[in-house]
Amino acid sequence: MRVVLQRVREASVTVEGRVVGEIGVGHLLLVGFKASDTAKEVEWMADKVVGLRIFQDAAGKMNRTLADVNGSILVVSQFTLYGDVRKGRRPSFIEAAPPETAIPLYDRFVELLEARHPGRVATGKFGAMMDVTSTNDGPVTLVIDR
Repeated sequence: MRVVLQRVREASVTVEGRVVGEIGVGHLLLVGFKASDTAKEVEWMADKVVGLRIFQDAAGKMNRTLADVNGSILVVSQFTLYGDVRKGRRPSFIEAAPPETAIPLYDRFVELLEARHPGRVATGKFGAMMDVTSTNDGPVTLVIDR
């Protein structure tokens, strides 16, 4: 499982001209799964994302969690996180989980975030062509693999 986490001031996802998910301050999560991922990876990732201290405290240090800043989460599925471009010019997605594996893992990840985070959890639409907009804060971007 791979997550690209961006600390944002705001973010939104639009599908076919309609906003399907949007947040203010918080985490934009681009989420990809590989075929061997299980519930174990999903649980670890949910705990990690919710508990990260990446928001500034009064001294300007990254010391506050998402809950501390009343932040929100926007989760966007992105199988291209497992695109392999080491050979040739066209990415290979052989490591990416097929939809029948990825969808239940994605749904479980969202459920766990909702259970572990007291704030808003919004999503994109799995498998859809999505327009994602965000205003990065910092910018702070982390790549988290499990």
